[in-house]
Amino acid sequence: MEIAEKQEIESRIVGVLRSVYDPEIPVNIYDLGLIYEINVDDDHIAHITMTLTAPNCPLADQVVEEVKYKVTGTRGVKDCDVKLTFNPPWNRDMMSDEAKLELGFL
Repeated sequence: MEIAEKQEIESRIVGVLRSVYDPEIPVNIYDLGLIYEINVDDDHIAHITMTLTAPNCPLADQVVEEVKYKVTGTRGVKDCDVKLTFNPPWNRDMMSDEAKLELGFL
């Protein structure tokens, strides 16, 4: 896969991830800083490393399933592998400025 094609697919994935919201915070998971890595391999499989705002989130499975479902439905993606990690732990500094502004942290 060419670099330009990979970047285009990853850009579409970012757009899709901005439609997935944390169940407890009215901000999407991308701007919250919950997405650590997006990588699309030559087989068009999206590998996403992400975290949650808290390790004991009762809706963790729901969020991960929504990410898998929406990313797999993205043009150029055949499948999605989500790796959930808590290292490094999430903190407010990982949020985009837009998210901080929306939540009143700026």
